[in-house]
Amino acid sequence: MASRTPLLRRRTARLMQAGAVALATLTALVVHAPTAAASDVCGRQVGGDILVAYNATGGQGGPLGCPTTDELATPDGIGRYNHFTGGSIYWTPQTGAHPVWGAIRGKWESMGWETSELGYPTSGELTNPDGVGKRQTFQGGTVYWHPSYGAHPVWGKIGELWGQYGWEGGPFGYPTSDELWDEANQSVYQRYSKNKLSLFWSSGNGVEGCTGECVGYSGTTGTDWFREVRVEIPYGTSHVVVRAFPTEAGFHHARTDFQGAWYQMWSLAPYPNDVSQREHNSLYQQHACHAKFAAELLPGGWNTGESFDLESWRGDIGMEDATSLTKFLDHTCQWD
Repeated sequence: MASRTPLLRRRTARLMQAGAVALATLTALVVHAPTAAASDVCGRQVGGDILVAYNATGGQGGPLGCPTTDELATPDGIGRYNHFTGGSIYWTPQTGAHPVWGAIRGKWESMGWETSELGYPTSGELTNPDGVGKRQTFQGGTVYWHPSYGAHPVWGKIGELWGQYGWEGGPFGYPTSDELWDEANQSVYQRYSKNKLSLFWSSGNGVEGCTGECVGYSGTTGTDWFREVRVEIPYGTSHVVVRAFPTEAGFHHARTDFQGAWYQMWSLAPYPNDVSQREHNSLYQQHACHAKFAAELLPGGWNTGESFDLESWRGDIGMEDATSLTKFLDHTCQWD
């Protein structure tokens, strides 16, 4: 479908990249194959680096238990694996041998094992700093698991932005969904556990900060005066576009309480990283300008459109000029 073209392009690029890695790995396989002899374990053959990794987990007495297959070649001809009663171990010469089990293995399996966008595991299961969640790294991303939210892959530019805000320990918390398609905003998004926040990526939807490729996040918890705040970051720039969507009450009351409206707005979503003092001043001045001069043209229709749009690259002109009616007639809240 045309609406899914950006996502398909990303997936095609990942598959092409994976193909290049596969070719290089296949060449390396000739000289880097496991050398340890296979052993009979519970009537099955387990050998090489897979056997070493298996023993490191505790062997038959560990979480993997007994093997349920001999060592087998993966369909791509690059890797090797054994399945066990409690999970699997996958090996390639490039990634080494790593066990995969539990909900993380279940997610990886549902996506197509090593043929998925995740590729092969590059680590075993790791415990997150909070002591509650788990994660496991793969060639194409990381799968995060939490007992309340399940297992979900995080990758690409959504994962990059999430990391910039502190991963699961930051204001977004854990992923609660896989990547999803947002038809209205022509973007891929992923839901997170704190305050109904989502992170998103778009190849370009023609709206404000996403006229070209962008990343960002949105909060939809809602307050008396705002129903959504969307922060759009043109990729590869330090620019920020904030789109704040007032409620009917917000349009009316923000006119006389700029600061109260500002605080309500940022209770929905994290304030963007790396905003300079000049940019902060400008964003606040634009907010005050939109709030003061919002006018209802028709019932439910406002001269600002459905949102206050704030752009960090605009200058710091001071509150007096930002909220002057005379100046407003010239700049209409969008000065240089």
